[in-house]
Amino acid sequence: MFKIRKEFHFSASHVLNGLPETHPCSRLHGHNYVITVELQSETLNEVGFVVDYRALDDIKEFIDNHLDHQHLNDRVLYNPTAENMAKDFYEFFHKLHPEVCAVEVCETPKTSARYEP
Repeated sequence: MFKIRKEFHFSASHVLNGLPETHPCSRLHGHNYVITVELQSETLNEVGFVVDYRALDDIKEFIDNHLDHQHLNDRVLYNPTAENMAKDFYEFFHKLHPEVCAVEVCETPKTSARYEP
């Protein structure tokens, strides 16, 4: 199995609902997110790629146009935890590129959530 990964970056704010008022994530705050999209294939194309990285520009455009410098609570229909975002992004990106096998959402250099079915 061949696997490749590509990172995408954006900055956004959010508030996590359902937490005690004393929890810092219950207040408005932001992150410099890193989204890692992993793709896999049993075979390579005629050039020798799983997918040409440039073919993933539609993912970058989506992130730039809908998430970057946005308040995520206004952009998604769920509590914008890293876990929920990883699953949502996987489902959306997999429709664009069936080779997508996992998505990781990093909020900080020390924390991340990964979704793979």
